[in-house]
Amino acid sequence: MGEDGLVTWSLRPARLADVEPIVELRAVAMRPDLERLGRYDEHRVRQRLRDAFVPGHTWVVMVDDALAGCVAVRPAEDGHWLEHFYLDVRIHGRGVGSAVLRTVLRRTDADGVPVRLNVLQGSPAQRLYARHGFTVEAQDPVDVLMVREPGAGVLRRGDAAPRAASSSERVADASTSASASASAVSRGAAS
Repeated sequence: MGEDGLVTWSLRPARLADVEPIVELRAVAMRPDLERLGRYDEHRVRQRLRDAFVPGHTWVVMVDDALAGCVAVRPAEDGHWLEHFYLDVRIHGRGVGSAVLRTVLRRTDADGVPVRLNVLQGSPAQRLYARHGFTVEAQDPVDVLMVREPGAGVLRRGDAAPRAASSSERVADASTSASASASAVSRGAAS
């Protein structure tokens, strides 16, 4: 725990060797929602991440020097896609998800384009995304497509003041700038 009572965390660029630990993290994190929807398949939940994993678009969330989550931001023609945002269930409810999301959204806001994501129907993650400015764009019985315009969810005059960034958030912010620059280079090369 940091001095401010929050979990100390950081982000680092993902490596190809991270895929299997992230695959297992995804399987555990998604299992309750997938089972509730009657869609859990042990092989498929793992293979879908293996097939979509792109280290250049992915950051690993580290807590106590151990892999504790991941998040990916994939460039698209009409903005960015926030994908593969999973956290170890042992750190849920401790502020890490909000802190990571704030860090990622500061970067996408700088690009001035919308961010989209899919979340499973009934997932508690939908409330997290709504608190950060995402709104429902479309849905079906399984998925909810959400979108966030640049700057949405930013506090306005009269709203509660944001708390100061913890030292771990400042470190994470600094550690992701190299990855964000590399991602921008790879987007340019892919065009």
